[in-house]
Amino acid sequence: MTGPADHPFVQAVKPLVDAMGGEMVAPELAQGDDVVLVWEGRERVAVRLPHLSDSLGHILTELERRHGMPLAELDRKTKQSVVRVLEARGAFSVRHGVETVASALGVSRFTIYNYLNRETEGAG
Repeated sequence: MTGPADHPFVQAVKPLVDAMGGEMVAPELAQGDDVVLVWEGRERVAVRLPHLSDSLGHILTELERRHGMPLAELDRKTKQSVVRVLEARGAFSVRHGVETVASALGVSRFTIYNYLNRETEGAG
């Protein structure tokens, strides 16, 4: 990012922007859907949000980082937990979301649907 990247406000929001897979740009470079953040009456940074399809990949990468290993190497119970997290974050509303998650977890689409249905049955 060009501009005052060392401003305390910009540094404070950077972890959130990174977690979302967004990009920080100088406010004067903001485009249509960018979100310009104002602090103490001044535009400090603009956040360029990722496309939904990019967000899913970013979320999967972050989950691998948290678990310290490829998602495909997780045990069944942990994979089910990952599917619950992804469902809560809307991963399966993205086109090809089930296929993308199944591939990352090293399971079939059928298995993902089973994990999702198990949650539905358990809640009812």
